[in-house]
Amino acid sequence: MINLRELASNPTLDKLLLRLSPIKATDIVLFYRQMALLVESGLNIVTALELLENQAGNRIFKRVLSEIIADVRAGSQLSAALGQHPQIFSQIHCQSLKVGEQTGGLEVILRQMADHSEKQVNSQKGIKNAMTFPIITMVVALIVVTLMIIFVLPAFAGLYSSLGAKMPTSMVLMLDFGTLLRQKGILIMAILAAFVVGGFIYLKTPDGRFQWDKLSLRFPIFGRINQYNELAKICRTIAILFKSGLPLTEILPLAIAGCNNKFITKALNSIREDMLGGEGLSRPMAKHPVFLPMIVQMVRVGEETGNLDNTLLAVAQNYETEAEDRTKTFINMIQPVMTIIIGLVVGLMALTLVSAMYSMYSGMG
Repeated sequence: MINLRELASNPTLDKLLLRLSPIKATDIVLFYRQMALLVESGLNIVTALELLENQAGNRIFKRVLSEIIADVRAGSQLSAALGQHPQIFSQIHCQSLKVGEQTGGLEVILRQMADHSEKQVNSQKGIKNAMTFPIITMVVALIVVTLMIIFVLPAFAGLYSSLGAKMPTSMVLMLDFGTLLRQKGILIMAILAAFVVGGFIYLKTPDGRFQWDKLSLRFPIFGRINQYNELAKICRTIAILFKSGLPLTEILPLAIAGCNNKFITKALNSIREDMLGGEGLSRPMAKHPVFLPMIVQMVRVGEETGNLDNTLLAVAQNYETEAEDRTKTFINMIQPVMTIIIGLVVGLMALTLVSAMYSMYSGMG
């Protein structure tokens, strides 16, 4: 079919515009929900898209919807039109929509996709909120301690030296550290910056990303939260596509493409190869410890009963709930822990100053 719609201006320009005015994940969730409601009410695809285009607040998203409308009018299906914008609409969602168009359950698929995306948004938001407070607190504490070591303690040291008082060991160490920062601060910052930049460059490589993703699953607290979130997303993806009627041989490549953790992606590729060899899904999963016993057992039950979609949805809900509970526990725990750490740092500084003052008074006596 020949499409006479004008081609997009420039892929690089589109990426730049998306960075400057990004389309929020919540906007995509709302789009799916509203499309499901409009289609269910009897409106045709073009009319529903036009209504959503008029309501769109993001200019980039409005332009994307305009292009999607042009494609649908030219004869493309909704799934194919959305697939022209992979930076916004994932391949998994487009494939699910394609199945929904073939089976006549488009609104059901749209609602499932909205639920799926909303779960991912909430889990990512929970982790982000949990990390914001400790990061800000640590940065502020580091700045305050550095300023005290560089500027405050040397002023007291001059006073103590003029009075002939002997400074305590802790204050001597802090003063030596402050002197090092003043004399070699620029060099130290340059070395740290070089390490950070080098680390980011390494993480951009396939091996660096793989090693980081593998390490991230072993982090205290957050490692298991990340694992639960990734496994929940995989389970929900397989369940939605399996319920749509796709075979597992076509589902796994889509699940692999949608996985953000390269270590788990490698395990999924191995599982796919074993599955193509006739081993099913649960047996290859059991070979990889990253897939917890619960998911292996539930997949085995689903294969035996022919109810794989419902069992995987149950696993996804369980893992999502567990990740959410662990995130809440961490958020509730981090504030008192950070308060104790800051109190210890401030107490150490105060103890150092008091010890120095006591030595000064002793010398005067």
